[in-house]
Amino acid sequence: MRKALFLDRDGVINIDHGYVSHIEDFEFVDGILDFIKEAQARGYLLVIVTNQSGIGRGYYTSEDFERLTAWMLEKMRQAGITIDREHVFHCPHDPDEGCDCRKPMPGMLIEAAKRFKIDLKNSWMIGDKPSDIEAGKRAGVGHTYLTEKNRKLEVDIIE
Repeated sequence: MRKALFLDRDGVINIDHGYVSHIEDFEFVDGILDFIKEAQARGYLLVIVTNQSGIGRGYYTSEDFERLTAWMLEKMRQAGITIDREHVFHCPHDPDEGCDCRKPMPGMLIEAAKRFKIDLKNSWMIGDKPSDIEAGKRAGVGHTYLTEKNRKLEVDIIE
């Protein structure tokens, strides 16, 4: 069993400009790559869990999301971070669909925990919305941190 660092995407990893779906609109939050790299060096498995209702609402396509995700992961690799596409979970549903994967529901975190044998009690969920934190708590994640949207994170929060 491994401890994991669950990260929301929009507002935590990148500046949340609202329905970010294209490379030209993606801007990493200041210091986030250093934060993620240090967390990984401390033994955390990295998992991204992101609501992407823009797909369900028809604002952008699954292909747009996949293209942007591949680009983001490549930028992370260039910064010395090891993370694969299989560690990115997303909910493409419109909020009215009532799925179990859209945060605050814990579906994405539970699926990741099963797939990667994650020790949820010793893991962290970092998000910028109460729904992110609620998803972590519902999944049984032992530690949660609610950051301000687009705020630089310091590694000492996951000590």
